[in-house]
Amino acid sequence: MAISKKKNSPTGNSRKAWSGRFNEPVSELVQRYTASVGFDQRLAEFDIQGSLAHAQMLSAAGIISAEDLAAIEQGLDQIRDEILSGKFVWLLELEDVHLNIEKHLTTLIGDAGKRLHTARSRNDQVATDVRLYLRASIDDIVGFIKAMQRALLDLAEKHVETVMPGFTHLQVAQPISFGHHLMAYFEMLQRDVERLIDCRKRVNKLPLGAAALAGTSYPINRKLVAQKLGFDGICENSLDAVSDRDFAIEFCACAALIMTHLSRLSEEIILWMSPSFGFIDLADRFCTGSSIMPQKKNPDVPELVRGKTGRINGHLVALLTLMKAQPLAYNKDNQEDKGPLFDTVDTLIDTLRIYADMLTGIRVDQEAMRAAAMRGYATATDLADYLTKKGLPFRDAHEAVAQAVRFAEKKGRDLSALTLPELRQFSQRVNQDIYAVLTLEGSMKSRNHTGGTAPVQVRAAIKRARKKLS
Repeated sequence: MAISKKKNSPTGNSRKAWSGRFNEPVSELVQRYTASVGFDQRLAEFDIQGSLAHAQMLSAAGIISAEDLAAIEQGLDQIRDEILSGKFVWLLELEDVHLNIEKHLTTLIGDAGKRLHTARSRNDQVATDVRLYLRASIDDIVGFIKAMQRALLDLAEKHVETVMPGFTHLQVAQPISFGHHLMAYFEMLQRDVERLIDCRKRVNKLPLGAAALAGTSYPINRKLVAQKLGFDGICENSLDAVSDRDFAIEFCACAALIMTHLSRLSEEIILWMSPSFGFIDLADRFCTGSSIMPQKKNPDVPELVRGKTGRINGHLVALLTLMKAQPLAYNKDNQEDKGPLFDTVDTLIDTLRIYADMLTGIRVDQEAMRAAAMRGYATATDLADYLTKKGLPFRDAHEAVAQAVRFAEKKGRDLSALTLPELRQFSQRVNQDIYAVLTLEGSMKSRNHTGGTAPVQVRAAIKRARKKLS
């Protein structure tokens, strides 16, 4: 995880690392407008990691001395301690996390600190830092997704036999197991994990060594740096290495899908909790009341998940728009990648953490679910299947059952409550064994195949899922 932040100090009179080219100082307004240190401080730990690996490579290649390396290592360790303890002073006029650390390092160890930036640029440095940050964030997020999956499995396991109406078009369709319904979200999250793991492969390439855009004339060893930092390989083209933000866009696309899945579940929780459904109740700690209506218990957390999904989708569009017209190689535009990326990571982690906890506080009203399934002629398809198995063509069976449903509606009864003579009006193939088919439990149990809602299959799916998480 990123190390802690401290507020900027008042601006001072330090010279820019590049100021020798210019005849006048940057205005205070431009300093504030162009600086990124206010938000890229979270990259500090990763900047230090990258600098240590770079310095060790420079020493191994004979570009800097062993004494310089020792001083750099000692200085960076001290800076890390200062940042972690909150004692590090961040200066706005030093623009970003990289120059702040480099300037303080030079103050601590002198000329050895100035040699650290040999054979690199802030262009390849920041690209490396962001990849290190995102790699660590992906690992964290995968862990939080799995925690939510475990919470889903625990809830599903309690409700394998709980009957609820399955919906299409938000109309009662067929009876299903509530556990089976929850397992659909496990599958969505499992695909999300797979996407993140695949995305991580493209994140985990080293840009360092590309320098500003063309590489460097120093005899560097990029593979050694990649090995020290745990990268799977190096970015092969120096221009692409410093300008590429595909990895961030791809991650944000993965995040948008995760949030979309959580938003769908949130929508269902909101519906299920409403008095019109009454299927579930959320623990009070995830809800709020009304300032005017004392009876209200509002599902604020799932509602906010829906809202924050739009925010994450917006970050994805922002990054795509950021990159759409950039010529090679690096451009200052890319400084704007961090705000959307950082907020996506933070929002996604917070959402997953709160969701895993929220699932443990769901109380299910099994009778309400069952009553809702009874109201919508949920076993009509089972009656059609029954007639088909008795030799009636399915389209004829479909028509016969549609007429039976209309008859039952007029009588105000469920199909299972119709008498045998009443059912035989619509097909003489109906016999006494139809009542085993028309029960909610019978319908559910009949879907006894992999992926079906039969309780035996749901238990098997939960078992397979737990094995995936082990």
